[in-house]
Amino acid sequence: MTESFHAPITSLYIHVPFCAHKCEYCAFYSEASSGELINRYVAALVRELEIVAPDLKPKTVFFGGGTPSLLNLRQWETILRAMEKLNLLGAEEFTIESNPATVSADKCKLLRDFGVNRISMGVQSLDEKLLDRLGRIHSREMVFKSFDILRAAGFDNLNLDLMFAIPTQTMDTWQDTLNEAIAMQSEHLSSYEVIYEEDTPLFQQLQAGEFSVDEELACAMYEELIARATGAGFRQYEIANFARDAQSGSARSNNPKVHSSIPLFACKHNVNYWRGGSFYGLGPSATGYVRGVRTKNWANTPLYCEQLEKGKRAIESSEELAPLRRAGEIAAFGLRMNAGWPFEDFQRTTEFDLRREWDSEMHQLEARGWGTIDTDRFHLTHQGLRFADAAAELFLR
Repeated sequence: MTESFHAPITSLYIHVPFCAHKCEYCAFYSEASSGELINRYVAALVRELEIVAPDLKPKTVFFGGGTPSLLNLRQWETILRAMEKLNLLGAEEFTIESNPATVSADKCKLLRDFGVNRISMGVQSLDEKLLDRLGRIHSREMVFKSFDILRAAGFDNLNLDLMFAIPTQTMDTWQDTLNEAIAMQSEHLSSYEVIYEEDTPLFQQLQAGEFSVDEELACAMYEELIARATGAGFRQYEIANFARDAQSGSARSNNPKVHSSIPLFACKHNVNYWRGGSFYGLGPSATGYVRGVRTKNWANTPLYCEQLEKGKRAIESSEELAPLRRAGEIAAFGLRMNAGWPFEDFQRTTEFDLRREWDSEMHQLEARGWGTIDTDRFHLTHQGLRFADAAAELFLR
């Protein structure tokens, strides 16, 4: 790796494992909340921040979950004041995931005051029946109300997170949700197909024959997503992610980044993942990747707290990846992006040449119509992006 051993890590992910209610499709580590355990978690997280702070100078911070916005004002203030004391504030992009049912004006003001400048709102659908089907606790009205609260608080970088191919969802209801979401004029849109993970209620219902998966409809919904989003001024930069090049309604011609492969409002934190950058992962179940070593924290909140109360990080496993294996993973992740991998960037990141190590794989994908080899880069085609997971597997070593 070309990264200097002593350069501080510039990306920080923090996992908040609490939810008001566990959704039917969710396989992330999360649990219904209890006040006492949340307070214990906050104290443990502050300890973990103190341990890693000397090696951190965050350009991007991302609080994911779970539902980070579930934390109350006092809990947020404890975390943010600790970050302030440890010189971890001032990131170029500071994102917090939120549920529309847990957004308040007071909380928004506190977050803005401490430099949070991007909110990702888990909308999933704007159809009441489908929200109920997914086990979401918010209503469609809460989505619009929360969006207005966020705007009033001064947030000018908002993401709406949607899902498609939900059981019983029709093309008509998907188009209605897309139309309404796009009309809200957010800066970013992310949209994922429902995945049936083994230890979720949705998977059990599928196994029991309560519904079936319509692959053809899922593909049509994905095409509709791309057509509607790009038609409304968003640019697709990754399989499931779309961003604007300018604030809604503002001129974009004088923006120097407009013609780059990554739109202005792309999520910088996620781009760092897809481009193989280092990041610290804190909180229960969080994974991190720092200078060639991958770590995973215990997916158990009481155990996580216990370890940190003893003054040590709650790491369940750590693994140093062989350089070629890591380069293969970086190649696979980077191909999720529309821009694919510029050969020079890949070599600078991994010290391997994509054209030498993965020549036959790239030609194989090109022959299948899934990839394009240009003079300066390799990227997946429109069809290839739809099957990016299968394409990526060829690059793993």
